[in-house]
Amino acid sequence: MAKKTHVLTVHWKEDRWVDLQKEYFDRHLGVGGYDAYAFLNDLSQDHSSKFAYSSAEPIEDHATKLNLLADIACLRAAGDDDILIFTDSDAFPIADLREYLAVELAEYPLVAVQRLENLGDPQPHPCFCATTTGFWEKMQGDWHAGFQWKNSLGETVTDVGGNLLEKLEKQGIRWKPLLRSNTNNLHPLWFGVYGDIVYHHGAGSRNPVSRLDAAFVEEKAGKVLSPGVVKSFKSFAKSVPLLRKAFRYVRGNNPTVWKNANDSEEVFQEIKNNPGFYKRFIAAGM
Repeated sequence: MAKKTHVLTVHWKEDRWVDLQKEYFDRHLGVGGYDAYAFLNDLSQDHSSKFAYSSAEPIEDHATKLNLLADIACLRAAGDDDILIFTDSDAFPIADLREYLAVELAEYPLVAVQRLENLGDPQPHPCFCATTTGFWEKMQGDWHAGFQWKNSLGETVTDVGGNLLEKLEKQGIRWKPLLRSNTNNLHPLWFGVYGDIVYHHGAGSRNPVSRLDAAFVEEKAGKVLSPGVVKSFKSFAKSVPLLRKAFRYVRGNNPTVWKNANDSEEVFQEIKNNPGFYKRFIAAGM
């Protein structure tokens, strides 16, 4: 049997990314050129018919969902050289993936976004990652956090993809990082083009506050806010009164953070109407 491509994604709360993501994968992998698998949670519509496999089981952990989808895709694979593509709901290709992956996966067993701009995160990130079913099963791939590193602030942290990084490092496996291509940035982390091949919107299904924004608050709040407010903001606690105080501080001291929601909507509308939307982020001289 010919090898197949399996696209694994997680949609949560926001229906509007489902069809848009499919449109871009159809454009750059070919209509019918892949099978899509998804977790579909807290959506207002039933999108299950759009996927080769879907689940609405109320699993909260993102890494667990991706691992389960990979297990199912590996069971359905035509062989060890089938391709797995992990992707966030608000990420998708912006150029032809077929030739690109054929070349890169011939040299590297795994290709993934690496968000060095996110306080130096070194791990493969599941907003976009491609590998083969044989490699994923052989290394017992795992998207969970756990393995730790020092970030650019000197803090010991972990995040999704941590355990995958540990496995790669322990086995001495060289992988291909897709680095941020942006020459123009609306935000230092979001609205990112990676390797000129993939776009990741960022915070497409949650509040538009990143760890970089939280770090800004921790750095600048100092004497203005109490340590409890800073701690709650940094950890994204659910203490609304404290977070509102932090948000007000950020809004008054860094307007870019509060542009996030407006920028997100503006770019989303452009994504829908202009397949070349990403050029604004990588064009020189803008």
